Amino acid sequence: MVPGESVENLHRIVVVGGGAAGLQLATKLGESLGKSGKAHVTLVDRARTHIWKPLLHEVAAGSLDVGHHAVDYLHHAHRHHFRYRIGEMTGLDRQARTIQLAASHDAEGREVTPVRSIGYDTLVLAVGSTTNDFGTPGVKENAIALDTQDQAVRFHQRLVNGMLRAHTQAGPVRPGQLHVTVIGAGATGTELTAELHRTTRDVASTGLDRIDPDKDLKITLVEAASRILPAVPERMSQDVMKLLHKIGVEVRTNARVTEVRPDGVQLADGGFIPSELVVWAAGVKAPPFLQGIGGLETTRNNQLVVTPTLQTTRDPDIFAIGDNAYLVEPGSQTPIPPRAQAAHQQASYLIKAIPAKMAGKPLKPFKYRDFGSLVSLGEYSTVGSLMGFVRGKNMFIAGLFARMMYRSLYKMHEQALHGTVKTTLDAVARALTRRTESRVKLH
Repeated sequence: MVPGESVENLHRIVVVGGGAAGLQLATKLGESLGKSGKAHVTLVDRARTHIWKPLLHEVAAGSLDVGHHAVDYLHHAHRHHFRYRIGEMTGLDRQARTIQLAASHDAEGREVTPVRSIGYDTLVLAVGSTTNDFGTPGVKENAIALDTQDQAVRFHQRLVNGMLRAHTQAGPVRPGQLHVTVIGAGATGTELTAELHRTTRDVASTGLDRIDPDKDLKITLVEAASRILPAVPERMSQDVMKLLHKIGVEVRTNARVTEVRPDGVQLADGGFIPSELVVWAAGVKAPPFLQGIGGLETTRNNQLVVTPTLQTTRDPDIFAIGDNAYLVEPGSQTPIPPRAQAAHQQASYLIKAIPAKMAGKPLKPFKYRDFGSLVSLGEYSTVGSLMGFVRGKNMFIAGLFARMMYRSLYKMHEQALHGTVKTTLDAVARALTRRTESRVKLH
């Protein structure tokens, strides 16, 4: 504990992970329990700001400015009656009811916060997921994942710097120098591909006249499965495939990557894709530190196995939600998928379940509802499949209506954090400032 953090006689709720689920949960519990003095709510995260993870592909492409959308944890916590503590969780002592945090450092390597412990009575683990490279050689050294805000910003800076370098170098653009290969054609990879196609051409049009967009800029999407977007209905996959072909994106399916090299991507069939910019978006797993932590039951992908009430199987005082939770609902053969809508529903469930548990009431089982899928291709199109809206059948949507639905998901997330008034004012302010800003972030 840090000096001055006395929580005597208060139930201590600690939420680890400030993603969409964790931040929403801490916000609502702070407003209901923290404000009334019924509990002490703490949010722990290694970052200092939050951005909605489905927006990271826009950050990477440069079509979204982080500064306009990031939520400052410290300020947000103060406004909503909970505490924010920076640090990366490294350990769990279930007997002492404490979690251990690593020291945090600034960009110059100086220590900001020391190694320390935080006590809890109820613990919620919502640390999300990281990219699963499946042990593929060269991924860590030569590819960038899009798990965090910092990674998305780093990729965008590398992309812009690469284009500036190509424009000012003495010789012509080398084969593969400005080629981007996106490995993994799930929602993140596919959405990033479409965004990059537009933004790279916008950057080239800002005076980089030595770069020929049609000749020098190339984007390749690689997928090991037989089709892109394998988790969504086939009709959606086919429509997205047609659009990507139309704008000139090369799509390779049934293509397994065996190595990522500094100059490109090696495929299992012997093929090679020249590319100096590689994004790895194939597969996810929970963070490695969760594997067997505190003696809790975990899966091969480091997920915490939970009961239908989202409590871990070996400790009812520890909950897990979001991508790091593994739950197979009664009557189902597969676990709840690691999707944003599942994390949101689980956070909403715990907002009511945790106060009920504190009052000694039995908890009702969590029930997941699949509302369908939406895939945004930036300004080109948006497609989706809504579940159960027409007599129990799926309803396919596309175009403006689908785009409005996609954007409404983000507005719902903002509303859960900030309320209706602030969300509306922020939307109006962004609409006005967008008219005076460049379409693509160039720094």
